[in-house]
Amino acid sequence: MPQPLQRFLRDPSALLGLAIITVAAAAALLAPLLAPQGPTLVDLERRLASPDRHFWLGADHLGRDVLSRVLYGARTTLGAAGLTLSVIMVIAVLVGILAGYHGGWLDTMLMALADLLLAFPALVLALAIAGTLGPSLLNVMMAVALVWWAGYARLIRGMVLSVRQREFVEAARAVGAGDWRIMVHHVLRNILGPMVVLVTLDMGLIILGLSGLSFLGLGSQPPTPEWGAMLNDGRPFLQSAPRLMLYPGAAICLVVLGFNLLGDGLRDLLDPTVVHGWKSPRRPG
Repeated sequence: MPQPLQRFLRDPSALLGLAIITVAAAAALLAPLLAPQGPTLVDLERRLASPDRHFWLGADHLGRDVLSRVLYGARTTLGAAGLTLSVIMVIAVLVGILAGYHGGWLDTMLMALADLLLAFPALVLALAIAGTLGPSLLNVMMAVALVWWAGYARLIRGMVLSVRQREFVEAARAVGAGDWRIMVHHVLRNILGPMVVLVTLDMGLIILGLSGLSFLGLGSQPPTPEWGAMLNDGRPFLQSAPRLMLYPGAAICLVVLGFNLLGDGLRDLLDPTVVHGWKSPRRPG
């Protein structure tokens, strides 16, 4: 077994993160089988019911089963965050590789656009865009993607600037390989390790961003179950039924913790020299 993998398997925090994410992903995928009730099934007679053998986590203000909504909320929250981060990375990789590999006026123009976006607080700018587009989960995902790509593009550009000076890139040029072939087969393949670490470390940040905007009423709309929206639904009942905020809040915290722990483990496994000391382009501090 390779030594880095052995080190990963001996890292209890990384294994804990992997276990948390695996459980969350399984809950999301198997929600129709695991949920005891439909997530939107209203039963006003069970309004704010305490946990019992029928409603394991109790019922919300409309008598809907909280456990079912948490399970289906995992689908919405994790799916939206994964899709948003995928769009962010596609934009960032395209911009970062083009800017870093070609340089010149293209690099100056693309990085100027990235710097313009980085000049604004990310969540405030995403909030403004989402508010302009109108409340919906899709609009929030678009707003976050439009804001968050800039920092990643700068990081990827820096990686590309380092890789493009390597001997194997010069050898590929010498044998007549085209720019696109070099960028895809030589440059991109050699920065995939750090990119996987970046994605894993920041998945939690994207979940927090989307959930925060949903909490403000801009994201997922009723009756769709989503963890941030569930926090907002439970806010008026914080004194009488705090569990309505406790369960979705705990789910968010655990999943974010899981991605952070797994990201730290993958950092050591995939590329300890490139990404040690890396800090999220959108994380304050």
